[in-house]
Amino acid sequence: QVQLVESGGGLVQAGGSLRLSCAASGRTFMYAMGWFRQAPGKEREFVASIAAWGGISPTYAESAKGRFTISRDNAKNSLYLQMNNLKLEDTAVYYCAAKRIGSAQYEYWGQGTQVTVSS
Repeated sequence: QVQLVESGGGLVQAGGSLRLSCAASGRTFMYAMGWFRQAPGKEREFVASIAAWGGISPTYAESAKGRFTISRDNAKNSLYLQMNNLKLEDTAVYYCAAKRIGSAQYEYWGQGTQVTVSS
């Protein structure tokens, strides 16, 4: 069982930066991990994902490419999302998720952290 807790959300002006963190309770080095977000009135959407091991490039949604960077520290059981040049449309609740290698769907989810971008 893996428990995930996000932090680092907040209020930021457009063009600013935030770094989200996700702390995992278990050993997540065998899990692929990702960030998702859900804006008010919209479905949850994929933001970025990173493989369990190095050597595989992370994957990003088109909206995140060039602005967001996903990274992980397996020694600390932590996942990060560096978000730069934030836009109003990035306002959402951001969720951390994890899935075992080979699993088709993400199995574990955090509670989310709110990111609000103001003009």
